[in-house]
Amino acid sequence: MAIDFGASALGLVARMPSGPGTIDDALILKIAKSIPPPIASFMLTCETSASEIIEHHHRTRTNTIQMVDELLEGSYKEIKLAIPSIKLVQVIHVIDESSVDEAIEIAEHVDALLLDSGNPKAMIKELGGTGRTHNWGLSRKIVEQSKVPVFLAGGINANNVKIAIDEVNPFGIDLCSSVRYNGNLDPFKLEAFFKAINF
Repeated sequence: MAIDFGASALGLVARMPSGPGTIDDALILKIAKSIPPPIASFMLTCETSASEIIEHHHRTRTNTIQMVDELLEGSYKEIKLAIPSIKLVQVIHVIDESSVDEAIEIAEHVDALLLDSGNPKAMIKELGGTGRTHNWGLSRKIVEQSKVPVFLAGGINANNVKIAIDEVNPFGIDLCSSVRYNGNLDPFKLEAFFKAINF
């Protein structure tokens, strides 16, 4: 359904400490195998060590890994050496000016950044799907300085997507909660979003 409306990538959300739309690894693998080229398949992982991220990829076989938390053990280089054909996208939770510095430093090691509105320091980590926007002025600074493409996420919907694009100028837009109803993708919300973005 998402592809039919115009999505160029599908995000398949693995186990998370919070947020909507999680599915198990077996279903991620099944969906990833069925996605036609040139549509990208993103596996969203909350693993924080290179070895666990590599193992997670072997269970899901998407063509892109979206790391929603910081890499605490190992290195991006280790992941790329183990699975060189896979693209790495690091999520940066835009909180304050320090997020800009973090993003620019990490951009040296990954294929893309994704700017979101989570709070990894919360009692229960928020690693996406919050439905909240963040300071798009900070996101614009990251886009202007990053050496890699930057996706924008966090509270984007049919009503504000044009403003988000004008203010941030991202490579792409990432959606989750704004196109769901009762936990599932909603065709009416998807249609409204793609009409807004293509207007």
